[in-house]
Amino acid sequence: MNLSNIGTCHVNQFVTQSFKQMPRESLNLSETIEMMKRIASSIIEAEPLLTDADRNLGDGDHGLGMERGMNAVIEKLEASEPNDVSEVFKLSGMAMMSSMGGASGALFGTLFRNGGKALDGRANFDSEGLNSFLNAANDGVKARGGAAPGDKTMIDALEPASNRAEELSKSPLCEAIKMVALSANEGKDNSKDMVATMGRAKTLGEKSLGHPDAGACSVAIIIQAMSDFINT
Repeated sequence: MNLSNIGTCHVNQFVTQSFKQMPRESLNLSETIEMMKRIASSIIEAEPLLTDADRNLGDGDHGLGMERGMNAVIEKLEASEPNDVSEVFKLSGMAMMSSMGGASGALFGTLFRNGGKALDGRANFDSEGLNSFLNAANDGVKARGGAAPGDKTMIDALEPASNRAEELSKSPLCEAIKMVALSANEGKDNSKDMVATMGRAKTLGEKSLGHPDAGACSVAIIIQAMSDFINT
């Protein structure tokens, strides 16, 4: 299976052909909820790709774990009434942590929880919010997992995305998120050329070369789904 484009999610089936919105410069609460559901649906759809990516480097359970976590996110959001954009992401992170277990549950739960906490007090999700979200998410995941750029982990997609979001924090959201998604996808692709130094993949040594990290693939899909939603 060719994983070269795994970071690009084609999720047009979630947008009706009869109703197209203009690209958004910010999202209100209800739009942020719908974006998070789009993220969840995109990961669920990508489960076979993520499973295959993890099978090349680990035990192959990453895709199923992410699918389970994102199903829990959808259920949580549909059963809750978030008060602000911050709570949308914090609820999502808690749903992932409680349903997934293991390293992926802790790390991706931290991504959304820490990112959400950085949005406390914001009425809308805009480019400055995107910067705050990704910066806090990146710092939280690095602190929790101990990984650094170059270790062949999700950080190799998350850190370049965070850096690009900071550079573009004054740009319209619809423009910034496109470039941030490109940076995440480039980071995912770059992880193919890294030797794994953490987790199960560490035991493979140089045999881990040539394959993207599954966590980096998930990060790329998440941010691409955000871009797809904001720009449709």
